[in-house]
Amino acid sequence: MKIGLVCPYNMARGGGVQEIVKEMRAGLTSLGHDVKIITGQPKIMNGMDTTGMIFVGTATDYRSPSHTLASFSMTVDMEAVEQMIEAEQFDILHFHEPWVPVLSRQLLSRSNSVNIATFHAQVPESFMSRTVARTFTPYLRSVLKDLHELTAVSDASAEYVSGLTDRPITLIPNGIDLEGYSHGVRRGVRSPKKILYVGRLEHRKGLKYLLQAYQLLSQDEEDVSLIIAGDGPDREKLQALAEELQLRNVTFLGYVSHDLKLQLLAEADLFCSPAIFGESFGIVLLEAMATGLVTIAGNNAGYSSVMQELGAISLVNPRDTEEFARRLKLLLEETALRTLWQNWAKEYVQQFDYVKIIKQYDKLYKSALKEHGKKLVKS
Repeated sequence: MKIGLVCPYNMARGGGVQEIVKEMRAGLTSLGHDVKIITGQPKIMNGMDTTGMIFVGTATDYRSPSHTLASFSMTVDMEAVEQMIEAEQFDILHFHEPWVPVLSRQLLSRSNSVNIATFHAQVPESFMSRTVARTFTPYLRSVLKDLHELTAVSDASAEYVSGLTDRPITLIPNGIDLEGYSHGVRRGVRSPKKILYVGRLEHRKGLKYLLQAYQLLSQDEEDVSLIIAGDGPDREKLQALAEELQLRNVTFLGYVSHDLKLQLLAEADLFCSPAIFGESFGIVLLEAMATGLVTIAGNNAGYSSVMQELGAISLVNPRDTEEFARRLKLLLEETALRTLWQNWAKEYVQQFDYVKIIKQYDKLYKSALKEHGKKLVKS
């Protein structure tokens, strides 16, 4: 099959959707498909690998519904779109986050392919009430009419779109490269005990609550440290809070490379991602789990969809400082519980291997092409 993966976000920047699209291209190519990534051209390329990419329009910065800085294709030459579609003759066009203006809508208006959508993000309720009803709902309705199959990575990410259509939404979770995150047998808790956070430093990630809980924990536990890897708009504010709380052994590393992230995951004793909203899934949780790292997560809808079964003991309300601190202490110190959790996670995470996830999309593509392809030829 000839497949086009449409990504509205800046491929020169890191991000969950961008990484998923890259992995999908690699995986689908390994299955024998001809796969291209269609996206806006970044203003700064940063030496990015453009293999298999088709640039349409340019990537423009904006503030996302979950208060994250992102960028998407805003300026698209419709003549260029028509020429690209005519030249490539895709069997499948797979639109990631089709509700993000405007690339998906413009491609759909000219598409003669089978069109498939994947919804990744959870739209916060506060944003939905103020803005979506006024702007994004009419826009998304115009997009939905040209899509043949709908998918979402979780119930949380499907929630908004399910209110706009009675069509079925296939749930296909995000995946990770399990082999890349496997570190073999993990040693027991070391001294000092290391708590690790990796991600953006922004309000929705709940880091101020982690600092407050860590203050309580460190009052009883001197042999503990907190490592915060990542950057974002709240970095200075969080560093000031750490000083105000007089926290010991807290390190802000800033942005870290993938290799350093793997090293940090291997050396930590507890991973914590206390996001309070705006998470539709939780790839970062799977990455930690795949390394055998015991994990604590905020009890938002997206993380709750990942931390099922025994993993439910990892979920905590980050705003409940005392309970948060108790959970940190419990999962740092109780060896039997940690071992039970690690054995569960080792088996549970297998279902999210990219190989299995990509095969699910491959099966969906074939089914959709069989069902809708003939209709398109006739029309």
